[in-house]
Amino acid sequence: MVDTTRHWRQRVLRECSRSSPSALSVFLREWIVKQGVQTKLFGYGYNSGMSNQKPHLLYFFLTLIVIAVATLFGPEEKSLGSNVRLVYLHGAWVITAEIAFIAAALAGLLGLVLRRDLFHTWSAALGRTGIIFWVSYLPLSMLAMQSNWNGLFLAEPRFRLAMIFAITGVLLQLGLWLFNIPWLTSLSNVIYIIALRVIFSTAENIMHPPPSPIFNSGNYAIISFFVGLNLFSWIAAYFLTRFLFNLKPAH
Repeated sequence: MVDTTRHWRQRVLRECSRSSPSALSVFLREWIVKQGVQTKLFGYGYNSGMSNQKPHLLYFFLTLIVIAVATLFGPEEKSLGSNVRLVYLHGAWVITAEIAFIAAALAGLLGLVLRRDLFHTWSAALGRTGIIFWVSYLPLSMLAMQSNWNGLFLAEPRFRLAMIFAITGVLLQLGLWLFNIPWLTSLSNVIYIIALRVIFSTAENIMHPPPSPIFNSGNYAIISFFVGLNLFSWIAAYFLTRFLFNLKPAH
């Protein structure tokens, strides 16, 4: 149906071009071109960006459902019991956010060096994915605090820094999205992850004692579950990135 309409539109345009430029032919040409623009603008047809984005957003939410269900059946821990499942989830979420930030920086570097818009676009989408996971990890962290330690230790250094980087990151990504300057987006994503890693490397550890309690627990059921939870989180991040890849500000 879409192909037939397109062919009809092209045929009428050819006929109008062959004939003398009467008022009717000029009107028809303008009307047909306008219809074509509206088709692309509002996402009609098989090749529209919006129709291609819908499956990615659907797969993202389906993956979130799988993650939520899997978390409910995660292995318990001797001292924290079933509440440790929130710790698993918040850990996977923050790791996914950082991986997205790193991937955004790497794509941005490639874009800056090779001067390819494709890498700039990937950097922008990955940076937005990273900040979405980073911001949503904060309430998970607060739930883990409340459930396992019966209170919110909001003055904890690493949590306070996470809040600062969340606010800064949201404002940064909004500004980059509005200005829509590819090289600036890539450069900002590179600077952001470098600043994040440098500052967190010097932060005091109170509720996040190194090395990783999960990977040093010796419990392979917990380790395997946590690795699997991370893999599903990365899949969710991939689908979200693919959705954001084609989103651009309306000017």
